[in-house]
Parts: sequence; C-alpha cells; structure tokens
Amino acid sequence: MAPTTALTAAQAHARLHELTVIDVRTPGEYASGHLPGAHNVPLDHLDVALPALKAAAGRGDLLLVCSSGVRSGQARERLAEHGIAAAGLTGGTTAWTQLGHDVQRAAGSRAVWAMERQVRLAAGSLVLTGLLAGRCWPKARLLSAGIAGGLVFSALTDTCGMAKILAKLPHNQPKATDDLDATLAALTNPAGGHTGGPAGSEHRGGAPDLPSSGLQHSH
Repeated sequence: MAPTTALTAAQAHARLHELTVIDVRTPGEYASGHLPGAHNVPLDHLDVALPALKAAAGRGDLLLVCSSGVRSGQARERLAEHGIAAAGLTGGTTAWTQLGHDVQRAAGSRAVWAMERQVRLAAGSLVLTGLLAGRCWPKARLLSAGIAGGLVFSALTDTCGMAKILAKLPHNQPKATDDLDATLAALTNPAGGHTGGPAGSEHRGGAPDLPSSGLQHSH
C-alpha cells in the first residue's frame, strides 16, 4: 500500500500553489465554499476517478479535503489500496475557514450544510418523530430504535448510509457545479486549462509561495 499522511490547514495553505486539491464532498457542499483551485470528486465517485487521480498524483502531491477530515480519510485509504498516495487536510474545510483562509464559491450559490450536520439533523428528526408518534402508536418507536442501531453500526464500521442517501438530494447536487467528466479530464490533462472550480467561481485570494515540505507519492 502507498504511504499516506496529513497536512494541517496552515501547512496546506503554505503549499497550496504546488498541491492538486481534491474535494470529496458533495457538489452542493463544494459549491458553497471550497479551497481555491480545488477539483470536486465526490466520495461516491472516487472509484471511477482512480485513473485520473493516479495521473495527477504522478505529477505532484494530492491533498484530499472534506468538511471535517472523515470522508477525506476514507478516500485516502481507498486511494492507498490502489497505490495512490495523498495527504488529507486535518480538520477539513472547517479548520481551513477557522484560520481565516480564503475560499472559492460558485457565483450565485447558496450555503449548504456540511454533510455531518445534515446527518445529525435527519437522524435527530427521525428519532424524535418515532418517540412522539410512539405515544399513540407504540410500534412507531421502532423507527427510533432503527435509527439508533444505524448510528451504532455507522460508528463501528466508519461508514454512513444516511449520508449516501442525503448526498443524492437536489440541494446537494446543484446543476451549476462542474461536470465530473470535465473535472476528470482536467486532472488527466491539466493543459486543458481547467483550474478546478466551476465556471463563474468567485476567487477569494490564494496562498503564498513557500518552500515545499514534500509528500511521498507513487507513480
């Protein structure tokens, strides 16, 4: 397996000019604010993106990003299984924005909650619904029990079925986001001129040119 590592938000900011940033969040999350120049490859499309990601890794270091670091960690492990090394952004975009670093947003996009927050809302709402309905229909409490069991399973397996379902909802799949095929083509052939963000993106600054600290990557 290829070696993997992680970068803090400060380290990633210093090296942003030399990194190929892969945002594995949903298109909706990506459109609402992402690292400058990041390419959107949602986690559930990672397998089809492997050839393009391997090509990109052959040219330089990859940085995987999500909102908290959980999904980017899962993506990093899957890439490592295919001999593709990548770093993850510790703390995700949450840590990045907390330090005041710049982000890009698609023009006219509206803010979309991070997937972890969407899952908490959906799970909490279903549990509460089951408990309240159970006062009149006792069997409705099985809904709450099922959600609780699902959360335990999610923690034990480090997966989240609810997140996969929520990712398919319209607000997480805005039409303004770049087509995945175009993103993969840009990763395979950067000479095409694609910069990673959707057309009409608002760029809010960049990163200073500082010396590289070096990441291991496979070819």
